[in-house]
Amino acid sequence: MTARIAVLRPEPGNAATVARVTARGWRAIALPLFAVRALDWTAPDPANFDGILFTSANAARHGGAELARLIGLPAFAVGENTAQAARAAGFDVKASGAGDATTIVARARALGHVRLLHLGGRERSIDSDGAIAVYASEAMPVAPADVAGLAGSVVLLHSTRAAHRLAELVDMAGVARNGLTLVAISPTVAQAAGTGWRAVATAALPRDDAMFAAVHTLVD
Repeated sequence: MTARIAVLRPEPGNAATVARVTARGWRAIALPLFAVRALDWTAPDPANFDGILFTSANAARHGGAELARLIGLPAFAVGENTAQAARAAGFDVKASGAGDATTIVARARALGHVRLLHLGGRERSIDSDGAIAVYASEAMPVAPADVAGLAGSVVLLHSTRAAHRLAELVDMAGVARNGLTLVAISPTVAQAAGTGWRAVATAALPRDDAMFAAVHTLVD
């Protein structure tokens, strides 16, 4: 039986992951739980910083015209997808990493960049004195029937917010947690989902291909 893989991340990431899922011969369920929108913001004086931190590709995609004032700052990105989005926005990415924000910040500091401007989401997962929200990830309405349709699937979790919301939606819809298998992009995300699931696996690296490798261990 062909595995059913549910993708909950916002667009445009949802469509990209769905395409990768179907390319592997699995059936994809596209169910974005959030939608990303740009926020109004004003870029600070770049002279007050010696680097810029991108923890999500959405900051580069949705930063808008104000990003142009910061192009001269060297950039550091969490994940290669985020690095690619920053480069597309015109930034010189000095380093990107497969770890979390703490890892890439440590790498930036090791290179002498200690005053980092963090451009992120309104619901960012890290606190920083130099943080500005340039986008928001807002919950989308999800019908109980769509939640029920996840039963028996493998659900990909790309964020802690998605993990929390999935648990809430499943419980509200009366769907048994032990009927769903989860693959989380990190241990933190896996922990955020809580307990009671049929099985939970964690990707070795925060990338789709690593998540798919984890899926194989569960369905093959």
